[in-house]
Amino acid sequence: MNTRPVVLVFLLLVLVITSQFEWKQQIGDVADTDPAAARRRQQGLAKEDSVKEKIILSQEKNIQQLNELIESLQRQLLHCRGNNNTARTTAAANTESELEGQEIIDD
Repeated sequence: MNTRPVVLVFLLLVLVITSQFEWKQQIGDVADTDPAAARRRQQGLAKEDSVKEKIILSQEKNIQQLNELIESLQRQLLHCRGNNNTARTTAAANTESELEGQEIIDD
């Protein structure tokens, strides 16, 4: 006996909820046809695109600076390696000449 009012309340609740969704959708459709709202939305999208473009350009500039720093560090590394090899060669030559000098003295 009590199930009938519960079912009716449940159905009424479902009806109210679904009608709210339909009403909000209709309001959204009306807002889409409003030229001022469409213009504002377009301006917002244009501003957003502008900001994104500025961010991308800034990131590209930072990447270019990092690439230049990498190239500079690579040149410095090659220069240091060259100096290190020269120092090793000079030290080896000095050691050989000292050994030859020792051998001559020993003879």
